Amino acid sequence: MPVLFPEAIIVALLSIFLFLAMCAALVLIILSLRRPSTVPLIAAGVLVLLALIVVVVSPVNVPLLMGLIVALLGTAVAVLGGNPVTRRILEIATHGRVRDGANGGIMLDTQAAGVTDGAEPTTSTEVLRGGTTIGYLERLAVVMSLIVGFPEALAIVVAIKGVGRFSELAAAEARERFIIGTLSSLLWACLVGALVRLAIW
Repeated sequence: MPVLFPEAIIVALLSIFLFLAMCAALVLIILSLRRPSTVPLIAAGVLVLLALIVVVVSPVNVPLLMGLIVALLGTAVAVLGGNPVTRRILEIATHGRVRDGANGGIMLDTQAAGVTDGAEPTTSTEVLRGGTTIGYLERLAVVMSLIVGFPEALAIVVAIKGVGRFSELAAAEARERFIIGTLSSLLWACLVGALVRLAIW
């Protein structure tokens, strides 16, 4: 005859599991911030995905206090984790052909970047400047909108980013980086945001 766990034990086990999974994912992400490495990022992604599956099949939600802790940890995992995840995906996609700029963008020759006003054709210019900062803000907006139950804000975030970057997308390298980077960043933030939303509501 199977033993039935009381709901309180299930809630406690779920809370502990989510806390440990989010802490472990955050540690792996922090270790990968300086130099993104595939193995820790895959491990962090597996932890987040496993936690999402557990939350989806769980019959209970975590209590309010633990929900706040999970929400804070999840927000940190989403915002910080999107940086090394996106950078690693971009490295794999571009095979190292595109140089990073000093201001969070990429370096292109002026002709490829579409800069023609008095610039030497052999010089380089940085396009998509501020991409790192924009990525952090984008993921913060996405995860917060999912946690509070306003997923429609994702369309606003994408629209603002697309309009703001439109003039810099003349070069194929810039378009490729913009699309891959945006989708990677959004997918990571949505995955973590969905996990937190399902865990606490």
